[in-house]
Amino acid sequence: MRVGQNPAKYVKTVARPERITVAVLNFIPFLSGFYSEALEVLKVCLNSARRDAGLPFDLLVFDNGSCVEVKDYLLKEQAEGRIQHLFLSEKNLGKGGAWNIILSGAPGEIIAYADSDCLFYPGWLAESVKILETFPNVGMVTARPFRTNPDFYSSTAAWGEEQKNVRRGQFIPWETFLEFDRSIGQTDEEIKRHYESSEDVCLEYKGVQAMAGASHWQFTARKDVLAQFLPFEMNRPMGQVKQLDQRVNEAGYLRLMPIKPFAMNMSNTLRSVPGIDPQSSDAAVQPARRRLLLDLPPVKKALLAVYDAIFRWYYDRPAAK
Repeated sequence: MRVGQNPAKYVKTVARPERITVAVLNFIPFLSGFYSEALEVLKVCLNSARRDAGLPFDLLVFDNGSCVEVKDYLLKEQAEGRIQHLFLSEKNLGKGGAWNIILSGAPGEIIAYADSDCLFYPGWLAESVKILETFPNVGMVTARPFRTNPDFYSSTAAWGEEQKNVRRGQFIPWETFLEFDRSIGQTDEEIKRHYESSEDVCLEYKGVQAMAGASHWQFTARKDVLAQFLPFEMNRPMGQVKQLDQRVNEAGYLRLMPIKPFAMNMSNTLRSVPGIDPQSSDAAVQPARRRLLLDLPPVKKALLAVYDAIFRWYYDRPAAK
């Protein structure tokens, strides 16, 4: 038998979520090796997302089975009011499993998603939403121009040709192109070949310009549009994420980017991030001499192979039944 009345009966109002949810997915299993600076990268990501976004939003963080130090940091951030919605998964569900929860459970009608190594520049959210709400039938907007696989924006290019509002050429400045492609591990020679052998597709609608293309690492989209592509069935933590890019394109939606960069990929280090001083963070920065030795191709290849094998032994095993 119940004793007394539930005090919640006397509450007259409840909090309403913001129209936009910024959702960040994070996975840091330990703070050494590849992940030695990952917590500092996460802090920069969240702080940059909150700084001068241009529009109000609620912040949602989905932690995909990180170590205790990372979870303690996130709980502290939530307790101090800097994270509105926090999901702590006991195990790594992979990006597909996390997306199924984030993209269906985020309370906003617009979801701005990002991996936890994304650095945002002032006005990033306002610019993304402007493109999302100006162009018709938009599936997703990534807050930085870079050259993606044309097969994944064929519907966007076709729409531009029909509207006669498309231009093709070299519109992304070389420095902007180089900055991003370096961050994903390509050599300068590979980047130059890519730049010279590819092109940008620029569109304009109602006075707003955008580039064709978008990417799963960061995007802004309407929740009801994303719901059409759920659930995702991915049997690996990474490597199958282009399912979203393909599904959005195949459904005929536009995939767009602003003509100027409003976001950057930090990867797993702060050392090469423009405007970020790694000495001012808690990240451990290796001495230059040691760094030079570790970057020698034979040394790097051998050590990464050993590291990959150890990581798989511990973190890529099938779950016990």
